[in-house]
Amino acid sequence: MTGTEALSAATRRLGEAGIDGAPRDARRLLAHALGIAPDRVTLILPDPMDADALEVFKSLVDRRMAREPVSQITGQRAFYGCTFRVTRDTLDPRPETELLVQAALERPFVKILDLGTGTGCILLSCLAGMPFATGTGTDISEAALAVAAGNAADLRLERRARFLCADWFAGVNGRFDLIVSNPPYIAAAEMAGLAPEVRDWEPHGALTPGGDGLAAYRAIAAGAGARLMSGGRLILEIGPTQGEAVADLLRAQGLAEPEIRRDLDGRDRVVIAYRQGAPDECGAM
Repeated sequence: MTGTEALSAATRRLGEAGIDGAPRDARRLLAHALGIAPDRVTLILPDPMDADALEVFKSLVDRRMAREPVSQITGQRAFYGCTFRVTRDTLDPRPETELLVQAALERPFVKILDLGTGTGCILLSCLAGMPFATGTGTDISEAALAVAAGNAADLRLERRARFLCADWFAGVNGRFDLIVSNPPYIAAAEMAGLAPEVRDWEPHGALTPGGDGLAAYRAIAAGAGARLMSGGRLILEIGPTQGEAVADLLRAQGLAEPEIRRDLDGRDRVVIAYRQGAPDECGAM
């Protein structure tokens, strides 16, 4: 069987199983089975496939048909121009979260805190874009922190990033000119409606705090003032219906100027607020 025939058969199987983006997923899985970059797949399609590689490919397709995410099958996910390790202990980095990183890099910072760091993709992407900065990532999951530390080493950022097992601000000392977080925000009632790839394969603690989905924002809003420098920024990813509610929580804690930004689909995605002070001075060298 040639690569073309194997790819066509896999695409058909995935499509029949109701997998969105079947051609894309089949191509990524074929590249993984062959140990090559996805952009090299076209070059090998006319060639006969090795029997062992073909069996590996078929097994990967079986896993995807069971709705296991491609990132967990391959163990990695691209985010903000870098590749991050992914496991079942971490939330899968998502393209919309790149909006948070873009907002963070709009202004200089020297000390960043990432609450609920998971893979470390937000913290490490921010550090990669701000070469003089250092940062701390916290998470309640030791397994997730191990993944984040591995990603820091892979990106050669381990000397500028440290990781701490902590429940939001518990055990965090000092002040930061930037605090970021993509906390769990899905309401308990919404969990059943999630795609199986999310609901059945990603850690529930990283998806939902239960209840109305706002518990993490309440904790972050209550603690941020004590950990932000004067004029420091707080940038949070939010669910598409939570913008005003989160902005109100931040205002109630004395944080100034909450700004809600939308993603490319026009949905509320990020809230930015400041600790009272002079934002233009924060992070200046």
